[in-house]
Amino acid sequence: MSVIVYDHALVDQMDVSMFAAAHRADVCVARGPVAGRGAVAFIDVGGVKCVLRHYYRGGMIRRFVKDAFFWAGEPRTRSFAEWRLLAELCRRGLPVPQPVAARYVRRGPWYTADLVTRCIPGVGSLAARLTEAPQGEAVWQRVGAMIRRFHDARVCHADLNAHNIQIGANGDCHLLDFDRGRIMPGAGVWSERNLTRLHRSLEKVSRITDAQFVDANWQALMAGYGT
Repeated sequence: MSVIVYDHALVDQMDVSMFAAAHRADVCVARGPVAGRGAVAFIDVGGVKCVLRHYYRGGMIRRFVKDAFFWAGEPRTRSFAEWRLLAELCRRGLPVPQPVAARYVRRGPWYTADLVTRCIPGVGSLAARLTEAPQGEAVWQRVGAMIRRFHDARVCHADLNAHNIQIGANGDCHLLDFDRGRIMPGAGVWSERNLTRLHRSLEKVSRITDAQFVDANWQALMAGYGT
């Protein structure tokens, strides 16, 4: 059983065949060491340039189950949950991709999932930018200020890392991949854990590539964050 939800304001009708692009090598863009896990496909939906992401398992379990998740009801499917969260974050004016469509395919006690979001033109990941050149203090401060906006809105990103932070040519910052993200009931240690996870990610990118990340960069980010 395949079920799709989509934004009628963006597309008149979502064709299920568009989701097949997630498995076609000719449209998939494989991600490298600085681009995170998995792959995405760039597709056209009713004249709108979009990104199609198939959900894959992470961690050790991925060795045995690549992309199937245990069924616990439609509201808890990964794709529908992220689609709803992104819609709410867009409504609040936060810098996230606009959700276009989400799908799940149920097979007995398991399901697979896909999400389509609108492309953000002219952006590149912080991780990729770091491999090209050191980033100035202003960039780090903008990243910190962006993260603070999400935390002030009580938004917890489940995997805040250097790949999911996207920066445009004009310095605008966006945040991607809200799988398992949540709007929290209030302040708490979750925001500190977000920042700790990002710091580890930046150190990892610096360690496995030629990326330029030093302590002064982190201090600039935290200055932008407002600590």
